[in-house]
Amino acid sequence: MKKSIFKRVICAALAGVMMLGAFGCSEKEESSSSSEVDSLQKVLDSGKFILGLDATFVPMGYTDENDEIVGFDIDVAEEVCKRMGVELVKQPINWDTKEEDLEAGRIDCIWNGMSVNAERAERMNLSEPYMNNKMVFVVPADSTAQSMADLEGCVIGVQNGSTAQTILAESDIASTITESASATNDEALMQMESGLVDAVFLDVIVADYKIVTGGKDYRVLSDGLAEEEYAIGFRKEDQELRDEVQKILGEMKADGTLAEISTKWFGSDITTVK
Repeated sequence: MKKSIFKRVICAALAGVMMLGAFGCSEKEESSSSSEVDSLQKVLDSGKFILGLDATFVPMGYTDENDEIVGFDIDVAEEVCKRMGVELVKQPINWDTKEEDLEAGRIDCIWNGMSVNAERAERMNLSEPYMNNKMVFVVPADSTAQSMADLEGCVIGVQNGSTAQTILAESDIASTITESASATNDEALMQMESGLVDAVFLDVIVADYKIVTGGKDYRVLSDGLAEEEYAIGFRKEDQELRDEVQKILGEMKADGTLAEISTKWFGSDITTVK
């Protein structure tokens, strides 16, 4: 009899543990699902959309002479936030650790002329590309270099943590040059002006803007290494937030607002939003 009672007690206890385990799993699943569903709602409830950027990336997002963060991406994000009914918070970050800032929840997105590559697509939930770009070599106007072949034995500046750095390291000329990594493109270009590096490998959009608008005495070499696309990066689980921003960008393309902003910064509509 005592053995029978003991067995019944043990069975009841095991059943209770199993029920608690099942409840715990259900609770975790519900919590995870809720996190995904509430990604947009969280931004709407807080009234703030935190955009992470390298605040030196002219003309996409950078700090101007009035100490204000401005740029093409900033103007577009401001309009997106206006239509969402929230405030845009511009948060400068270290570009080399941008994924960690995003995953830790310190920012809601990375939106700053961020090039698409396989690693970023794996770690982030990317928007559809909104602009084309290519990576080029910039040299001082009086440089004797005319093409990549002339850069053999040269020191090439590049931004640390950028796709430019990855592309350069994986290129055929990597073994013939010396890489000099800087925290920002601006630092790399200043090193070139000081004669510390012979050329800088960076985005053509940045190079052209520096030459045309900034009046810099640079020259873009005739051949580059890769063509790219820009996209916005969200956390993997923030699908609703990503989709809402994408929807608004489509509306801005359709009503001409995106073209107006692009024309302001680049002279024409160079966006690729559908």
